[in-house]
Amino acid sequence: MDFEELRNSMVDKQLSGRDITDTRVLKVFRKVPRHEFIPLELINSAYEDCPLPIGSGQTISQPYMVALMTQLLQLKGDERVLEVGTGSGYQTAVLAELAGEVFSIERIERLAEQARRNLSECGYRNVKIFSGDGTQGLETFRPFDRIIVTAAAPEVPESLKNQLKDKGRMVIPVGQKYLQKLQLIKKLDDVIIEKNICDCVFVPLVGREGWKQDYD
Repeated sequence: MDFEELRNSMVDKQLSGRDITDTRVLKVFRKVPRHEFIPLELINSAYEDCPLPIGSGQTISQPYMVALMTQLLQLKGDERVLEVGTGSGYQTAVLAELAGEVFSIERIERLAEQARRNLSECGYRNVKIFSGDGTQGLETFRPFDRIIVTAAAPEVPESLKNQLKDKGRMVIPVGQKYLQKLQLIKKLDDVIIEKNICDCVFVPLVGREGWKQDYD
């Protein structure tokens, strides 16, 4: 199977064929091996236009949604980025290609460990993976130039707002179980500005400032 050809087709049809225009983002999507971040039994579907299960009730997001969220961050190359919801590490790898340093937190330890292996095997060294409650961010490493949340919150966690640097950007899905709005959050002189981008559906963000553990 020619994964490079499949990646290029994914970019041409699913990303640049839609509204992904950031040339740096498109270049990275031609490079990062999405098939290395999914279960082996799903490898034939690695570059399809859909999310895929990665175990523990979690998913790797649709390539287009990963690209859209990344594009909204407007990364230039030297940012400190907080990712909430590491999953298998694919979005993390994309961020690592585009930013200076990535801090990622995953609630499920098994996934955090798998992501560490995936990212290490792919050669990423500017990433730190933590296990814990992502709704509270990583206070020790604040502030962050950018924050990206890959699970849906009932509202934007206050801890994440507080850890976002002035003039920073956050992308997060906010809403209910079956439908959310992807929001772009900007912080200007400690004022939070929210903008709805599009409808989306993500797994729930579980934690103290998100949904409870028994959310169903």
